[in-house]
Amino acid sequence: MSTKAYILIETAVGKTREVAQSLRQVNGMMTVDVVTGPYDIIALLEAKDITSIGDLVTDKVHFSGVVRTVTCISVGGN
Repeated sequence: MSTKAYILIETAVGKTREVAQSLRQVNGMMTVDVVTGPYDIIALLEAKDITSIGDLVTDKVHFSGVVRTVTCISVGGN
C-alpha cells in the first residue's frame, strides 16, 4: 500500500513554470498543477510510506525557486 501527500508550494516570483516543469520529472509525482491563491503549485506525490514522502520532499522538492512548502498527508478515501 502506498502513501499519498499533497504538497502546497510557494515559488519565487517568476519561477512557477520552471518549478512545475522540474517537479513533473520527480519519480512518484502524480500531478503538478499551477493554481491561483496563496500557493502557486499543488502537487500530488505518492510513495511507499511517510518516511519516503519526507525524503522526496526534502531531496527533490526543496530546490532553487521554491520558497516554502506545506505537506498534507492523505489519511483516507480513495
